Amino acid sequence: MTAPAADATETRPVVTRFAPSPTGFLHIGGARTALFNWLFARHHDGKFLLRIEDTDRARSTPEATEAIFEGLKWMGLDWDGEAVSQFSRIDRHAEAARQMLENGSAYRCYATKEEINAAREQAKAEKRPPRFDSPWRDKTEADWPVDAPYAVRLKAPREGETVVEDQVQGTVTWGNDQLDDLILLRSDGVPTYMLAVVVDDHEMGVTHVIRGDDHLTNAARQTLIYKGLGWDTPIFAHIPLIHGPDGAKLSKRHGALGVEAYRDMGYLPEAMRNYLARLSWSHGDEEFFTTEQAIEWFGLDAVGKSAARFDFDKLENLNGQHIRAATDARLVEACAERFAAREDRPLTEQEITDLTGAMPGLKDRAKTLNELLDTAGYIFASRPLNIEEKASKHLTDDTRKTLGELTSHLREATDWSTEQLEAITKTFAENRELKLGKVAQPLRVALTGRTISPGIYDVMVTLGRDETLARISDQTPT
Repeated sequence: MTAPAADATETRPVVTRFAPSPTGFLHIGGARTALFNWLFARHHDGKFLLRIEDTDRARSTPEATEAIFEGLKWMGLDWDGEAVSQFSRIDRHAEAARQMLENGSAYRCYATKEEINAAREQAKAEKRPPRFDSPWRDKTEADWPVDAPYAVRLKAPREGETVVEDQVQGTVTWGNDQLDDLILLRSDGVPTYMLAVVVDDHEMGVTHVIRGDDHLTNAARQTLIYKGLGWDTPIFAHIPLIHGPDGAKLSKRHGALGVEAYRDMGYLPEAMRNYLARLSWSHGDEEFFTTEQAIEWFGLDAVGKSAARFDFDKLENLNGQHIRAATDARLVEACAERFAAREDRPLTEQEITDLTGAMPGLKDRAKTLNELLDTAGYIFASRPLNIEEKASKHLTDDTRKTLGELTSHLREATDWSTEQLEAITKTFAENRELKLGKVAQPLRVALTGRTISPGIYDVMVTLGRDETLARISDQTPT
């Protein structure tokens, strides 16, 4: 059966869905799949739905479900309506299986597990595909054992082909002799994943199934279920998986972490959306773009077939661009959230004021919020400062004496501004025939405890007159 043509978007509203299993965190591959579905729906003014595929009760947990919700919220991927629990719909799934029994597209299979395993072992020994051909396929009611448990199997066609017009992979064809009579309803009455997905997608009105290409074979099997139920098949789009920089399957060592790990590493959600959108999709040569632009440009025709490669360096570079493009207020808010998570306390009003004032100078070099917070650490530090070991070498007896002499000149500043503080410091260095760095670097260490900081005069303005002079005093001879 062939999927509907791509122009189906013109005749019915677009509905996409993201359907994760709540067995762990929202990993980066799942986040990219959710993003593509979200972008496609928003581009077409359609709906983006969320379904939690929690039928595996042994592995599904409320904690994992909540982690998925939180991950999507942090990514800024809002869904329409309430999230659907697949488990809550198992009665409807079973009803669909019985419907297929009634119309002849499925049949009762009374084969035991032992019989199925024996048949597959025999096929393997005879070097045939390990497909189980049920002897119950063409049996009638007169042949059914009384009160014996049975599974419901799809009566898949034995001849011909099943064709899927995939919007990414193109025309994909399977010989029907390669597709077995998959189980729809187990002998204990529990529906299988394959049936549940079809029923839920149909009844949720999903028009486009956008998912990883590891589900491509499922599209063939699910197409047969759609046909058996007399339903229209949605448009399929199977996107390539994400690999590591070395081309191997993405693993934890490559970055296959939960999205909360990227949040904790200090990445902005808008940067994550930008970066993940660029994995297997492109809009010309555009690397940096806003979410609004991504929504405007996104289309399945620009999704490639090749696996994407995850690259932390590119992600960091892109995140740095988004930090520089963000408003100071946006960054202060994000930093306040990260600070509270790291330090287990909120920023004080004064710290927020100081951070806001320092932000123009802070964001120029930072690639992550964590770097930005580290650079801003001097704002939150209390006296006496903890001087980093590599920075302490700049505070010799001579430089401490020099800073003590500079202090008297700084006290005379009538306007505590970067311009006046710079002029005072430069004049002081020139009068003592010192290179500016011989004064500025010890001053930086005394004020921040580090060798790297925003412009030293910006630091002094942020700290204010009293705190600046007090920190210098802590490092100079009495």
